[in-house]
Amino acid sequence: MKSTGVSALALLAATCPVMARAEVAAADSAADSAAGEAAAAADASGAPFEEIVVSAERTNVTLQKAALSVAVVTDETLAQANITEITGLNGSVPGLVVAKSGGGERNISIRGIGSETPENPSTQPGVSFHIDGVYIFNSIAANAAFIDVAQVEVLRGPQGTMYGQGSTGGTINVVSKQPDTTAFSGTANLGYGNYDLFKADAAINVPLSDTLAIRAAGQHYRHDGYAKATDVAGDPDYELDDADEWGGKVAVKWTPTDRISVLLSTIQYKGDQNATAQKNILDPNPDPRELTQDFPGKTYIRTQLYYGVVKFDLDGATFSSITSYQRLHSRLSWDGDGLNQALFNEVSGGIANYDHIATWEQNTTSWTQEYNIASDSDGPFRWILGGVYLHSKNRNYVNEYRATTGDGLTPALPVDAPFDDPRVPALTYADLSEITREAYAGYVQASYDLTDALTVTGGIRYNHDKYSGVSDSFSNGATGSTSGAYLQPMPGVGTSTARVTGKFALDYELTPSNMVYASFTRGFKPGGINSAASRGDSSFTVFGWEDGVRPAYKPETLDSIEVGSKNRFFGDTLQINASAFYYFYKDLQFIEEDAVLFGDGISNVPKAEVYGAELEMNWKATSHLHFDGTLSLLHGEITSDYQALDPSAADAAQAAAGFPGIGGFYGNFYAASLVRRAASVNIKGMKIPKMPSVQGSAAVSWTGEVGPGEFTARAQYIYRGKFQSRVFDSPVQDDTPDYSQVNLFASYAFADSGFSISATVTNLFDEDGINSRFTDPYGSGQVSDTYIAPRQAILSLGYRF
Repeated sequence: MKSTGVSALALLAATCPVMARAEVAAADSAADSAAGEAAAAADASGAPFEEIVVSAERTNVTLQKAALSVAVVTDETLAQANITEITGLNGSVPGLVVAKSGGGERNISIRGIGSETPENPSTQPGVSFHIDGVYIFNSIAANAAFIDVAQVEVLRGPQGTMYGQGSTGGTINVVSKQPDTTAFSGTANLGYGNYDLFKADAAINVPLSDTLAIRAAGQHYRHDGYAKATDVAGDPDYELDDADEWGGKVAVKWTPTDRISVLLSTIQYKGDQNATAQKNILDPNPDPRELTQDFPGKTYIRTQLYYGVVKFDLDGATFSSITSYQRLHSRLSWDGDGLNQALFNEVSGGIANYDHIATWEQNTTSWTQEYNIASDSDGPFRWILGGVYLHSKNRNYVNEYRATTGDGLTPALPVDAPFDDPRVPALTYADLSEITREAYAGYVQASYDLTDALTVTGGIRYNHDKYSGVSDSFSNGATGSTSGAYLQPMPGVGTSTARVTGKFALDYELTPSNMVYASFTRGFKPGGINSAASRGDSSFTVFGWEDGVRPAYKPETLDSIEVGSKNRFFGDTLQINASAFYYFYKDLQFIEEDAVLFGDGISNVPKAEVYGAELEMNWKATSHLHFDGTLSLLHGEITSDYQALDPSAADAAQAAAGFPGIGGFYGNFYAASLVRRAASVNIKGMKIPKMPSVQGSAAVSWTGEVGPGEFTARAQYIYRGKFQSRVFDSPVQDDTPDYSQVNLFASYAFADSGFSISATVTNLFDEDGINSRFTDPYGSGQVSDTYIAPRQAILSLGYRF
């Protein structure tokens, strides 16, 4: 019988990795025997790899037996590389790019598939983000720090059965450490570094009885700004890219019998700091860490996650209930023009002195409920059947000021400000909306061992999403209200999407340590409504131009064909995993300008294709020396004809025709629309954004006894290739350059004391690598760069018992 078992519980590995390891070991006795033989045959200088259990496709399976591309970043690796949040994963996982966007967003893409609709909370990401298997609704919540993490799992490629919509690119699951009834234990760590960095974390696990345990963890992370805004009135050294974060977790696990377990957990996070440094590419100051900006931006993010997992052993199958409740409150402000008043007046042709987002506030509440029942891993036929319900409300409030008068520091208006408030006409844009999303899905997946070596897997999922809500917005400082509050949301046009997705796969064990697989998977994410076009404010609705932004945009679909191989050699001391894939992409969603000013929205590129290959290698050369590395090769391009309008090109054409600014457009409505439309280009052959053609890493580490303790040293090299930031492939504007980074780590653990000391240096050569190049799709359309963190040296003291 094959050792590739599907476990009983959809979230067991996510919620209790220690138990998952034990259960998989018991279920896979044949694999254990083979591993023991391999270990005995191994050269005495190198020890076999330990098995890593992942919750791939919501099942328990060892990493080397999962018939898909999945990478695991352990808590040890996170600590050694000072990775405190999701952006730090850049370079550590093949094909993964985490790019900073406007405000506090994180645009996550895997193999180039992610989200091309920044600052649009109504759309879904292309890579779903989870904590302990619980779907996190809002992309801003992905800023939250990694708190008491056991490992981070990255599933690459569409996840059409278990995760459904929002996972066209893949899925990230952050697995936190859970209570353990077997031992009283704890850890504490203190660290200090340059930029006045201070980090502290502690965790304690307390068995209250043989059936009840509690685990609590807390952490604090802060440092001074890596960059500064030089022109803020009264503060010429206004810090940007600083950090002041707090996080905590409490989890209780109760197992009253060997058939029942109950886990209750909460994870809390608060970040309160200045804004992200976004340097305008037109900034004349050559220092990437000095920004000629005059607005004191702020970032405040508060997340709360509560969840419970209840499991019942039914003899031969396990029934599971997973419930979560989430809250997000974020309040962001930033310098939208990225310059001081004199510079922005010059680059805007005198239209405005500043463009500042005084607030972008979001309040999201959501809850999820999942039920599933899964067979035990014994036997040739294994299956899982489940259903999911999701409900969320996302309330947005935006204030943006753009003018030629004033100091640009006008604070945000209260939501209930009256229509005749003298500050209302000063607003260039305001929005108040509340979007409700309801989604439900049902899925089933099964595996059958056709022979001792060959297994077939099939799965299908039905997805249904519905959006509804109220909204009100205005542009150019003109509100339609004549009494009451200046913004009065009204019901808008709703939308719903239904799709069937799934997968089919074959995997074959060449030997107990070598397997090959092939799969076909379909993923999708929902369509939606363009508010401006649905109100009649686009060239499609005004003039009937077919290339204009339409009232509704279509869902994305992605068909993936993947082949791969997972291998261990030389007594399980050398591990090599490889995969190759081809994607057929249909109706890629992206933000497009419209010929009618302020008629922009989301459009669909009809067809695109992506192909590539990935390699992961780990080698325990000796009992002390360990090498590991990754390599990703990618190519993707748009394969259908499509006339798309770049906002920068549209604005430039309008100004060149003698119709600059808002007044120039509305004073020459039809003529200016024709001029803007003529600036559109056929984007066939353009590259898929955020897809480095080459990306990889290499590391070497040494561990051994030195004196009365154990010494560990590690050096890592990361390379991320250049990529295009948008579908338009505009020279300079969309060219995000490559960068390299070197990280060092050393630690010494004092024998039998529990104490350790470590030193970490990230970005050793202080490279000014560009994390992302971002063109604001709204507002003034400025182009800005965000940079990786500068050289950071940290000395830490740890204790565990």
